[in-house]
Parts: sequence; structure tokens; C-alpha cells
Amino acid sequence: MITDVLILAGGFGERLWPASSPENPKQFMTLNGNLSFLQNSIQRALALGISGKILIITRKDIENECIQQCLKLTAAETAANAEKILKDCVVIAEPAGRHTSAAIMTGVCFVKKLYENQKRTFLVLTSDHAISPTENFVSDCKKAAFAAENGMFVCFTIPPEAPSVEYGYIKIGESVLESDSIFRISHFKEKPDLETAKKYLESGNYFWNSGMFAFDADTFTTEMKKCTGEVYESFLPVIEGKRPVIVKLDGIDVIKDWPEFYKVYECVPKIAVDKAIAEKTSCACAVTTTFSWTDIGNWDVFSRICTNPANAEVVQKNCSGNFVYSDIPVVLCGVNDLVVVAKNGKLLVMKKGTSDLVRDASREMK
Repeated sequence: MITDVLILAGGFGERLWPASSPENPKQFMTLNGNLSFLQNSIQRALALGISGKILIITRKDIENECIQQCLKLTAAETAANAEKILKDCVVIAEPAGRHTSAAIMTGVCFVKKLYENQKRTFLVLTSDHAISPTENFVSDCKKAAFAAENGMFVCFTIPPEAPSVEYGYIKIGESVLESDSIFRISHFKEKPDLETAKKYLESGNYFWNSGMFAFDADTFTTEMKKCTGEVYESFLPVIEGKRPVIVKLDGIDVIKDWPEFYKVYECVPKIAVDKAIAEKTSCACAVTTTFSWTDIGNWDVFSRICTNPANAEVVQKNCSGNFVYSDIPVVLCGVNDLVVVAKNGKLLVMKKGTSDLVRDASREMK
């Protein structure tokens, strides 16, 4: 079984500018309800009924908002889940951004310090995915936990619904562990062009790489040492050092003092966990999932799945196919297939299909 969940929540979400900003990034945005992406991720962790910790790895400048998100979620949960949040959610603020290898290594070291020689099975989630139904998610996590407990580094893969140039792909090989949903990984593929994506879809053995993982804590540290020793060696002061000092801040656990951790972040290499372990290890496997999944990475994706945007008044005349996400009144006349976002005193108007331009354009605004 999964014992601990690590949620990556330190991103900036620049492709969702201007609704997402450095001080209020996309993990705090809502989609089709009152809960944010981060709160939905915490709910998924709660649905697993884990015995251990829910770690939220984030940036120092948004640490307090992550705490507030946890507290607000308690009001929407059952008494048991609210108690679990207050007891076992831990917000860990990184001193600097060092990509996912360092973030996950931090969480693994933290839990190993707390539970010492106990076996721990991790699930790694991000805070910008839409996943449903929860029942399928829980079922697939059980399969992943089984593989992780058998020494595998598990990548969650998504059956592609259409040829996509927005996601990386994983080519699966033979089944393992006598399971019809756990497979060896043959290849990792970067985001393809459209023609290649069509071929992937036709082949039937290429799946989207979700960026979610499961593993045994000891397997993770062993494979990090073997595959990307420079990250492991950077963390030796943490691995060999003292337990972190934990305190409550507004009722949620945070780190008060962990000097070895702060020191590590001065030198640890900036490497994605895919590159550090997943693409190098001989024990990688794929779990083919049964839940619906969307990575909310840009406005084209957001506009497709947001069915009930929380808007001020919107009036459209002689228009079709527009998406409006605004906290001020908007009038559109005679225009089609636009995404119009007015948030935080800034305005984005883009033609659908041009989301890849938003990040660079927004940087010019600074």
C-alpha cells in the first residue's frame, strides 16, 4: 500500500498568465468548483487512506498560502479527513528551485528521518492535474504500490485519447509481475510532432507520460545513487544528518530548522527525476491507468475542460467558440475562437491554438 504522498507544488504556471502569477500560481487556481488544483491533489491523497504523511513541496514565498489551502480544505472535508490534514500534512519550503529530483529526494529523506527503518512506499503527484473518477485513481494506485513494493520504479501512463504534441510518451514493453496493467518500459519519448504522435496512437503501445510516480523509498535512494550519483552525493549531509525540527504554523506542520537541507540546496544539481532515474534505471515500469487525466498546462487545455468559469458579467454578440475567464465585465462582438483572460489587473487575448506563445509574451511584459 501507499504509505506517503508527495505533492509537487512549487511551479510558477507561466503558461496560464495572467491568472497564474509568481505570487499566486496555478496550483491555487480553481477549475470547475470551489477547490484549487492543490486542494484536489490533497483530496486524492486522502482518498488513498494512507498511514503516513502528505508532503507538499513548494517555494518559500508561497509557503503560507499552501498552509492556508490546507486549512480551508478542512472545512470541506469529513471530520476524519480534516483531522488527517491537521495531523499529517507537512508543507516543506525549498530554499531554491532545483527541479523534481531534489524536491522528491527532500521528501524521501524527510520521511525516512521520521520513520527510520520502516518500509515506506511513496506516491508522487503534481498539483496541476485533473483526474477522475477517484475510484479508478485509487485502484490504479494500488497496482502501482504492488509494483513499487516489488522493487519497481513506477511511472503512471495514460492511454492517449488523440495524437498530442503536448505530452511526452512512454513506449511499453512486456508485462511484468503477472499483471495485465504493469509493463516494462521500452523507451521514453520527448514531445513529438503531430505526424509522429499519430503514429504513436496507431501503434497502440505508446502512452502519455503523466509525471506521476510510485516507488519504495529505499529503491528511490538506491537508484538515485546508481543513476545520478551527483544528486545523491549532494544529499549525503541530509541522509547522514539529524532529523528536521518540525513546528505547527497555523495548525499545519512546517520545518523550523533543518540546516543540512538548506546547505544541500546550495549545490544540488537541477535535474528532472525523469532524467535522473526514470530514463536510466533498469527497474522502471509503467502502470497503464484507467482514470481520466488532463495536465492543465496552458489556456487551450484549461478552456477545453473548464465548463463553469467563475466570471464577472460576460456579453457576446455575433460570436462563437470564445472562452472568457475574467473578474471584470467583458463584452465581445463579432469575434470567434478566442481565449480572453482578465485577472490580476492584466489582460490576455489569444486565438485558440496559440497557447505556446503565452509564456514568452508574458515575460516581455515584465
